[in-house]
Amino acid sequence: MKLTYVFDAYCGWSHGFSTTLREITSRHPELPVEVVSGGLFTGPRRAPISTFGYVQGANARISELTGAEFDDRYERLIADGSFVMDSEAAARGMAALRRAAPDRVVELATALQRAFYVDGHSLSDADTYRELAEAGGLDADAVVAAFDAPQAHAEAEADFHRAAQLGVLAFPTLLAVDDDQVTVLAHGQATVDEIDQRLTALSSTRTS
Repeated sequence: MKLTYVFDAYCGWSHGFSTTLREITSRHPELPVEVVSGGLFTGPRRAPISTFGYVQGANARISELTGAEFDDRYERLIADGSFVMDSEAAARGMAALRRAAPDRVVELATALQRAFYVDGHSLSDADTYRELAEAGGLDADAVVAAFDAPQAHAEAEADFHRAAQLGVLAFPTLLAVDDDQVTVLAHGQATVDEIDQRLTALSSTRTS
């Protein structure tokens, strides 16, 4: 069995789930973790942030419920409403980071969200991935090259297809995947203890 985390780096609720994700995976080091980019802002949804009038209100709610930080640097980035959230670019960045350190996907996914929501960096900018790679002790030149490479585009599309194949339509979603059996552990928001209880129940079912 493994954990499959389907998220979008530009999804505020995914950002709010970051602490829970880190804690549940640290509690269960025996479970491999797959991180999949979901593709929330692609096609006609790849538009200026002013198009999505609910964002500020949603962020306030996310912060209230999860304690997630939305820094002033992020607020300045989106202040005039022209910033475009491009999930394909973010998915390419995640693919590049994942390729550099496949055993650190949870750490890197949450760092990617922090780069946007706290540091106020565009996830379409190669310099963002250079900074993340350097901070994480990775080969920054290799990560930046991977971000711009055709393979990253293919991996982003593969992630979007994987999310759809799993039936995930909203983010974040945490799944337990055991061969063909897929169980939802969390959708949107859940506590670590709630997820732990679901994992325990699932393990009991598998061994009974």
